[in-house]
Amino acid sequence: MAQKTIQDWFNEYGESHQNPTNKLIHWICVPSIFFSIVCLFSLVPVAGVLNLAGILMIFATVFYARLSPKLAIGLLLFYFICFMGAIALSHLPVALWKTALGIFILAWLGQFYGHQIEGKKPSFLKDVQFLLIGPAWLLGFVYQRLGIKY
Repeated sequence: MAQKTIQDWFNEYGESHQNPTNKLIHWICVPSIFFSIVCLFSLVPVAGVLNLAGILMIFATVFYARLSPKLAIGLLLFYFICFMGAIALSHLPVALWKTALGIFILAWLGQFYGHQIEGKKPSFLKDVQFLLIGPAWLLGFVYQRLGIKY
């Protein structure tokens, strides 16, 4: 069986993301979830300055690069922006894990609400890899808008 292309993934993901309200919710919640995960996993040291967020992003980047090197670069850039945001939030008087966990919970509630409106289950319930496809799917729209072929 041939490996799915990025467009195959996007087409399948898009099947449960047709409702405009659900799409809007995803534009807010998917990046928020990504950010909150980076924040939470940045708190787990692995070795030296390396943390769990960095390790997981290495694996995610390999996954993305196999599908689209250009999207992998964009998602890696977004990871670095999220990581810098985590550093900035860590200087607030509220513990970073509390802020990140709050964002994570609210964003997932939004996602499930969006799918309730859509009337279709989230794609990741079919295949957990769709958790990685969501951010790439949104970035694909940004690339299209900018005229960048992925």
